[in-house]
Amino acid sequence: MKKIVVFMLVLVTVFAAFANGASETSAAKKIYVLGPTPDHGWTAQAGSYAQAKCEEITAKGELKAVYMAASSGEEQVDQCNTIVANGDASGVVMMALDDSAAAGQEALYAAKIPFISFDRFIESTMDYAILNYSGNNWQCGAGIAYWLQKNGMKPGDTVVTLYGDNGTVCKYREEGFRDFLMGNIDYSDQATGKSYHTTEVWTKEQLDPVFNTYSVVCNWSADGAYDYLEQKLDEIVAKADTNLYIYSMDDEMTFGMLNLIEGSSLSAATKAKLESLNVYISAIGGMQELYDVMSGKAEQQAKIANQYFDDMMSVYFSPSMMKSVIDKMVNFLNGDWSYKNGDVDTEPVWIVDRVNVNQYEGFLGH
Repeated sequence: MKKIVVFMLVLVTVFAAFANGASETSAAKKIYVLGPTPDHGWTAQAGSYAQAKCEEITAKGELKAVYMAASSGEEQVDQCNTIVANGDASGVVMMALDDSAAAGQEALYAAKIPFISFDRFIESTMDYAILNYSGNNWQCGAGIAYWLQKNGMKPGDTVVTLYGDNGTVCKYREEGFRDFLMGNIDYSDQATGKSYHTTEVWTKEQLDPVFNTYSVVCNWSADGAYDYLEQKLDEIVAKADTNLYIYSMDDEMTFGMLNLIEGSSLSAATKAKLESLNVYISAIGGMQELYDVMSGKAEQQAKIANQYFDDMMSVYFSPSMMKSVIDKMVNFLNGDWSYKNGDVDTEPVWIVDRVNVNQYEGFLGH
């Protein structure tokens, strides 16, 4: 009888140890993904892709992935502190909503929790990340510079620059624009497989007015662009000679210009002068709503665009990259990794315009 009891105790001990070990293994394979609350626009779509990817990973059963949505960098700091306190994270993918999220990334690093920084890089914490991953923002800027120059932009022309915010995304998009026109980099178009070099080298002094004459931070919104242009467009079109170029760093802000023209707040004289100019407007993103304007499917706004814009384009920058970066973390956990802390990797971009727009399907931004 004693032998049976001892044997049973051994079995219980072994089973408990096995169960405890399995629990620890499971806990060591938990991914947290931090991103925006899905509401509208590019970030909303990135959040939706992240949620779907986390559900897909968890359903497979090998890993558990949890999506944590936030509306500010400060909220993400709280989320990072919670993750550290939980003690069950194997890795974190973080799309920082603003630079205040740096404290959260610092907390992850201090707790030795590997994290990948996605889209918005915070320069003070880039070396802490096992990878900094995004679309190629430098090439976005280079692509728009190439396209505007191809359409006649030269030093001294009137250029309006619409920034999303003051973070690294727009900083790199400005750097790419400058570097292309200064001859430092080429624009490489993924769709055509071709590279393009500036046809005229600009100096820093020639480039500075592009970014400090008619420029504004729009908070990534059509309303922000609308409000600025409503106040300034009279002055802008009066100053423009024959050409007007608009460097919009996001599709949403391009809609601000469209919405303003469609509305009733502009004077007849301003609209007439605008129509007389050669106007070229750019964007970055991949919103289906903008593709529908370019293709003519959105008939009302397409009519306005055709009347007032000589041409328009958007650099393809898909929010589906959020799925790719989560896959990167899965690869890391599976030991398939060649990056070093602080490395930067980017996805290629390309120009979508009125000629090729029907070849692409965008995301719904509104």
